[in-house]
Amino acid sequence: MEALTPHQRRVLEALQRFAAEGHAPSLEELAQALGLRSRGSLHKHIRALEAAGYVQPARGRHRGIRLANELPALTDTQYPATDGDTWTPNTLPLLGRIAAGQPIDALAHPEPVEVPAHLRGRGECYVLKVKGDSMQDVGILDGDWVVIESRSEARNGEIVVALIDNGVATLKRIEQKPGRVLLHAENPAYTPLFVTPDQLRIQGVLVGQMRRYRPV
Repeated sequence: MEALTPHQRRVLEALQRFAAEGHAPSLEELAQALGLRSRGSLHKHIRALEAAGYVQPARGRHRGIRLANELPALTDTQYPATDGDTWTPNTLPLLGRIAAGQPIDALAHPEPVEVPAHLRGRGECYVLKVKGDSMQDVGILDGDWVVIESRSEARNGEIVVALIDNGVATLKRIEQKPGRVLLHAENPAYTPLFVTPDQLRIQGVLVGQMRRYRPV
């Protein structure tokens, strides 16, 4: 059996989360959950998972994507390292640091961070380290790790990673109105950011948070 690629693993994990909810997603639902726009690449991953025995063959019928009744055993060795990465089923990539009003300080080589399953979203996720105090009133503090689900859309009130057209990325609570978007800090020292919808790209939604406590 061929080893799964990191992308195939993430598709499989999303299918397992759907299965835990008793739902077999369509290709469109799965793509949305993973934050993917291309159905072609996702279709290839599904076919690879079918060939590996993880997904039931579709057999040409219009139906949801279902896991096989008996899944092959998963081991860390089935998730090969790529470009120096060492991901396992319990880790997500730490991509860098995010602060109010600054570009994401991306790491040259993303680091694996162990993240409990209940802190992850349904789709593909990654981790950012928070820099600054703009979200302190909702308990997001300087030095925290936030788990971000990759999505290009968000509901009002969700906390998002927002990329503004000048290259600035920020973690803020989103409020979308006709013709404009407000990005709210959770600290009275910061005023809301006002942008137009075409100035903004949502790169993900906050789904989890972790903190390390150090002795004084």
